[in-house]
Amino acid sequence: MAKEKSYDSQQIQVLEGLEPVRKRPGMYIGGTGRDGLHHLIKEIADNSVDEAIAGYATDLWVTMLADGGIMVRDNGRGIPVDVMAKTGKSALETVLTVLHAGGKFGGGGYKISSGLHGVGISVVNALSAKLVAEIHKEGFIYTQEYERGVPLTPIKKGATTKDTGTTITFYPDPDIFKESVDLEYQWVIDYLRHQAYLTKGLRTHIADDRTGNRYGFYFEGGIQSYVKHLNLGKDVIDSDVFYVDKQVDDVQVEIAMQYADTFTETVKSFANNVFNPDGGTHLTGFRAALTRIINDYARKNGLLKEKEENLSGEDTREGLTAVILVKLPDPQFEGQTKNKLGNPEIRGYVEQVLSEYLFYYLEEHPSIAKKIIGKSLLAARARKAARAARENIIRKGVLEGSGLPGKLADCSSRNPIDSELYIVEGDSAGGSAKSGRDSKTQAILPLRGKVLNVERARLDKLLANNEITNLIKALGVGIQDSFDIGQLRYHRIVIMTDADVDGSHISTLLLTFFFRHMQAVIDGGHLYLAKPPLFLLKSSSNKRQYAYSDDERDRLIDELIADRKARGTVVNKDDDRRRQAGLSDIQRYKGLGEMDAEQLWETTMNPENRVLVQVRLEDAEKADAIFNKLMGSEVEPRKNFIQTHAKFVKDLDI
Repeated sequence: MAKEKSYDSQQIQVLEGLEPVRKRPGMYIGGTGRDGLHHLIKEIADNSVDEAIAGYATDLWVTMLADGGIMVRDNGRGIPVDVMAKTGKSALETVLTVLHAGGKFGGGGYKISSGLHGVGISVVNALSAKLVAEIHKEGFIYTQEYERGVPLTPIKKGATTKDTGTTITFYPDPDIFKESVDLEYQWVIDYLRHQAYLTKGLRTHIADDRTGNRYGFYFEGGIQSYVKHLNLGKDVIDSDVFYVDKQVDDVQVEIAMQYADTFTETVKSFANNVFNPDGGTHLTGFRAALTRIINDYARKNGLLKEKEENLSGEDTREGLTAVILVKLPDPQFEGQTKNKLGNPEIRGYVEQVLSEYLFYYLEEHPSIAKKIIGKSLLAARARKAARAARENIIRKGVLEGSGLPGKLADCSSRNPIDSELYIVEGDSAGGSAKSGRDSKTQAILPLRGKVLNVERARLDKLLANNEITNLIKALGVGIQDSFDIGQLRYHRIVIMTDADVDGSHISTLLLTFFFRHMQAVIDGGHLYLAKPPLFLLKSSSNKRQYAYSDDERDRLIDELIADRKARGTVVNKDDDRRRQAGLSDIQRYKGLGEMDAEQLWETTMNPENRVLVQVRLEDAEKADAIFNKLMGSEVEPRKNFIQTHAKFVKDLDI
């Protein structure tokens, strides 16, 4: 029994001011790694964006300083410096030292703000070894310096100035960010690009004094430009982007949309510049209005016959790229992450605006309307064909698990957590994999030939493909409406193909399938790429070593030569490197079929030795663009990509 310790009021800790932030930084910024650093920048920069949304700022600068500091500057009104009656401190010192202090909580500072649930600039101050605030306001420059959240001096009133704005320079505290983490330059670029798209008229600038790199963004078209960016490389139905910007009561509704000759839907919804990946009431209103208006127009103009059923929402959104941006005074997000907008009244506002303007647009552009509805009708026919095909396949037991594919060599374990599925290329590799695997936990599914490119195929064609239906059947999760990630039969799915051009193509086709139709498998961390060795180094005593790249092969040879010299072995300089290393053979594997079962197990399937690369989705927008570019129907973007990157390719296996 543990010895009882004194437990009284002395053990009760009261954290005051910014102490709770330094004590538990993860509660405020999510963690003390790279994402935490990004959060600090966002806290400050979001204030500048709010100034721009309110019409007071035109420029936002983010600079990574050579000494490790980060400077965020705007040309807005400047944080107030006068003394607050409530705190007895200046407004600047208050917002820098009091949690949730600012002009975003009903004080009238901002009608619209992205930072309602934000933790505030005070958290940046708390987690910085040093912070310097410089305010240009009312003709003077005011400065104040802080150390770990504590002011070192009162506000100093300095030189005169004609400018206005706020500059915050901070140095993340190494006592908090103990890991050596660098700010990700690309994240800052992406963040500032998006803010420039979403805030019409805002210029964003990024500078990296460590490298000399400079970027700037300004998009006169705002979210219209964003839609054009998302559709780069796609064959669009009309070069113009439909756009509406309307204020209803105190809510601003902005919508931009354009159709392309693709089978996927890309609709992004934002509230006060905050991306809502799970949508919300603005997205619901948009979808409802779009479906109704397209059906109404189609019937009114005889494009949809009386006896035909209405087009579904899915039909009307095939090939659609849209950005929905609402700005409202009191956004209600579901949870701290702001993934979903909850204000019920926003659905009605968005429906009202889109209904009014989209019907008029279709009336004024009948040729475009006919193309959109023609595409929707094709989608409807394909949907019905896919439904019929799926029902037929289900009756045969292909999709719903009433029978597994004949080529599947299943594992004996029925616990998905322990089970793995290896998707292999061809029967020869499949044979070695079946013989060499751990049959208790490892299942093998051989694929015949190239997999269908789903980027260019609707669901009906997809379900007519044997390799795809075998994969769906083996995984047990169904597809589209019947998809259920909870039914996944294997928690580790490994794509194992040859290390050549054909193998890479098959891997890419499979990645396209998972991204477009089973993204939850990727999001759940279940998808992997096997990395088989490229080389077998065999010694004269038949000792085997494996290398997974040219560099690793060369390093192993260097080590073998050095080891032989250290042991006093005479190494003939005139011999080739293989002989100098004492190797009888260096074999370059062209395919998995060249390995016997024992080698395949030892190098690629044994959990103790294998190298697996987890497939992670860090930026869905970029992934969507790259899959469309490489796997879509448009040739020119793919040709340009190949020409641009060809110079980086060497030792091509064809």
